[in-house]
Amino acid sequence: MSVPPWRPTRPIVGMSAVLLPFTADGAIDWPGFEAHLARTIAAGLVPALNMDTGFGPVLDASDRARVLAIGADHGSPEWLAGVHIDDAPGAGFDADAYRRGVETVVEQGATPILFPSFGMAALAESDIASAHAAVLADCDRAYGFELGAMFHPAGRIFSLSTFDELLDIPALVGLKHSSLDRGLEWQRLERRDARRPSFRLLTGNDLAIDMVMWGSDYLLGLSTFAPDAFAARDAAWASGDLGRFFELNDILQYLGHFAFRAPVPGYRHDAAMFLALRSLLATDRTHASSPTRPDSDRAVLAAIAERLERALGPEGS
Repeated sequence: MSVPPWRPTRPIVGMSAVLLPFTADGAIDWPGFEAHLARTIAAGLVPALNMDTGFGPVLDASDRARVLAIGADHGSPEWLAGVHIDDAPGAGFDADAYRRGVETVVEQGATPILFPSFGMAALAESDIASAHAAVLADCDRAYGFELGAMFHPAGRIFSLSTFDELLDIPALVGLKHSSLDRGLEWQRLERRDARRPSFRLLTGNDLAIDMVMWGSDYLLGLSTFAPDAFAARDAAWASGDLGRFFELNDILQYLGHFAFRAPVPGYRHDAAMFLALRSLLATDRTHASSPTRPDSDRAVLAAIAERLERALGPEGS
């Protein structure tokens, strides 16, 4: 397997799947969400809404619409939003439903990212690219999304030949890759560089956030824990300050390995805990369907938050 070279000083495009917080009584904390979205934009990251981190797959249509409306009001120069199909195992691929979802996202000024569905997951490998092309026939700009089943029950990792075919779809300007496998991502970087260098490969590997060193950009759930720290890390890489880059990256990667342990969806509770510990959220409640972490996580998260605050100081730690 060929490993791409490091790319020091390459500007990194950082995208963050924004956590949707909840109140103590289990309702959506809309003011808390708006504040966290604003912090993400202020840090310089591209916000991605209605992602798994924002419970997009399990929200009802009215709540997804409200998330979109809030995103439109915040004036980020670029932002993404998930397109979801509420189907079930055994369902057929519903291109029309995807097209309607894409249209809804585009109408709010966001770039769509196509979430998996049971219907898409059931397609033959040879039909994946043509299905994307059909969905995006009237869309100028969108992202694809391949991810493992540890993140989504309809998750699917595409073959390399399918990835090559996706590169040939003009409206598909990038793809988020969430296999948690460096080797698969390196293979995709090699194909991307050879066939379509402008195509954004967004790492979703929260266990290897240093994939940016090899040419990936990112769309992570981990970055919602600390958008400011990710922005500082990215700036250090772009300026060639490798010492600061690795200092921040090491702390953030420790946080990632701790928070994204099995069951992986429990990371959202750790994110809420971490933000509450930093006094950035009122509670650490999450959606009722989401796995929770034990109270013992708080001490570990508090220690990581303290270390990160020191590193973000003007002189670092």
